[in-house]
Amino acid sequence: FKTCPGRVLCKLPCSGEKEVDLAVQSAKAAFKIWSQMSGMERCRVMLEAARIIREQRDEIATMETINNGKSIFEARVDIDISWQCLEYYAGLAGSLAGEHIQLPGGSFGYTRREPLGVCVGIGAWNYPFQIACWKSGPALACGNAMVFKPSPFTPISVVRLAEIFTEAGVPKGLFNVVQGGAATGQFLCQHPDVAKISFTGSVPTGMKIMEMAAKGIKPVTLELGGKSPLIIFSDADLDNAVKGALMANFLTQGEVCCNGTRVFVERKILDTFTKEVVKRTQKIKIGDPLLEDTRMGALINQPHLNRVQGFIKQAKEQGAEVLCGGDLYVPDDPKLKNGYYMRPCVLGNCRDDMTCVKEEIFGPVMAILPFDTEEEVVERANATKFGLAGGVFTRDIQKAHRVVAALKAGMCFINNYNVSPVELPFGGYKSSGFGRENGRAAIEYYSQLKTVCVEMGDVESVF
Repeated sequence: FKTCPGRVLCKLPCSGEKEVDLAVQSAKAAFKIWSQMSGMERCRVMLEAARIIREQRDEIATMETINNGKSIFEARVDIDISWQCLEYYAGLAGSLAGEHIQLPGGSFGYTRREPLGVCVGIGAWNYPFQIACWKSGPALACGNAMVFKPSPFTPISVVRLAEIFTEAGVPKGLFNVVQGGAATGQFLCQHPDVAKISFTGSVPTGMKIMEMAAKGIKPVTLELGGKSPLIIFSDADLDNAVKGALMANFLTQGEVCCNGTRVFVERKILDTFTKEVVKRTQKIKIGDPLLEDTRMGALINQPHLNRVQGFIKQAKEQGAEVLCGGDLYVPDDPKLKNGYYMRPCVLGNCRDDMTCVKEEIFGPVMAILPFDTEEEVVERANATKFGLAGGVFTRDIQKAHRVVAALKAGMCFINNYNVSPVELPFGGYKSSGFGRENGRAAIEYYSQLKTVCVEMGDVESVF
């Protein structure tokens, strides 16, 4: 692989109804084998897959950088999180169990935690390999099979994951990959042998998937968009808060659903904070994502770059001030001249009613908004249709816990941001979706409970 900005990497045929059916039937056959294995047997196979990913970390990270455009530094972190996810769920696979309930007269009941069957995973283009592991980890640990459709913009690395699962020893077809766009996703969602759908992506697409799933009474997990608040109080460690704001806005070129793009800053430190954020934003190294010192690569494609630029143009028209960045960036290296690069942008003079503050931009654009009181900022932070994440920076730990308790968001951070340990559940409130990825909570969304009632005496009949 070499960096090829603006060029076609490869062409893959879209999976039609026939191919989707073949993938589902293959997964269905593998499910019969996998679901009958003990949790410890599944554990060993998943640990082997995690080991392969860990040993091939640099190779897979390079593939992911070319696949997506993010820096190699970030891609390595993504791959580390991926193998850690498989290790975590491998550890849970052997401990999945129901419970025994004693009933009167020596009778008893028990519950069995059983897999759902063939699950569908539909991934986004910002974390292709990691999202596939986040979905397949708990699914396979619970005894399910999975058919996964990556974004058509990032089709490559998930194919490598399928190969790794096969090398690790899963039954043939247990983790299948189909390629394509909306039509392929529709065939998956409407397939009668699909038991569950897990989707990461936009709100409009999530709504369509939910509608299709409803017709088949299929459970769904939806991890959708966000416009998350990051609240900086005047008593915060300023250096740490600035670093947190950069982490909350500029990872993966700003293409992160849980980014804290509405940065609320207590007015008494507004000027100091803004000055420092702008200074550090201007120092972010942009360029070839395969170079070790690059911290921001290219956006995913030309239409998305145009969309982000459109938000910045509209923000200026509505009265926002571009404090830095926002313009296109052309690297010195001639081979990168067709890349979709832009300078990270900080917007000042923002108001809550501006489009750039209300809508998800999904690019490297930070909006700074002043506030005066805790009560005020909590109310403004919650005044959004989204509810994926939120963050608070303060030295007052009581205030920190009080504020995050009041935030209507599924993932909250105190004095950090965009930390994604696999042990913790991840998911949103309101239009940001429902269901959870990661942690023990995900087991609930990839399994179902069966209750068994055992009578040890004669049946008590009313007849």
